[in-house]
Amino acid sequence: MRTLIIGLITFLAWSTLSTYIYVCVVKGLCDEPISMQISEVNNDSFNSNNMIQDSLVKQAVMPKDLIIYFDFDKSDFTSNAFTDTYIDESSLYLNQNTQAKLSITGHTDAVGTKEYNQALGYRRAQSLQRYFEKKGVLANKMIITSKGENNPVDDNNSETGRANNRRTVITIKNQ
Repeated sequence: MRTLIIGLITFLAWSTLSTYIYVCVVKGLCDEPISMQISEVNNDSFNSNNMIQDSLVKQAVMPKDLIIYFDFDKSDFTSNAFTDTYIDESSLYLNQNTQAKLSITGHTDAVGTKEYNQALGYRRAQSLQRYFEKKGVLANKMIITSKGENNPVDDNNSETGRANNRRTVITIKNQ
């Protein structure tokens, strides 16, 4: 009888562990947000103060990092549909998550002095900060910094590499 109980406990532990490993580690499904299909609700059957209707508020998903590239020695930013969509998504997320901040970090290539590049990176970050403020993001929800030429993502010995280093990275950070 004792062998049967030990065997049953071992089997249950093994099946639980193997299920966890398959679902969470192999398939990666444990960290995904739960999504639901919401169908149309007949408003006649509910009054306007119903708790179900109040709970159907759209939950914002944190957008991925956005990288904006700049021309040589320029800090002017021109928006497009993609950046406007990013701003809408990030604004929604920042409004729903009070501890979240928008981090805007300017970078440059290695052409010029370190001091000049540090200032240029900061001007690039400020350019995006002004744009986000025009779109309704509060200034206290943004942190702007400059790395100048200190954190290159590519080789500064080629034109392509330098172009990849002339960027501003926008990240949402939960503090």
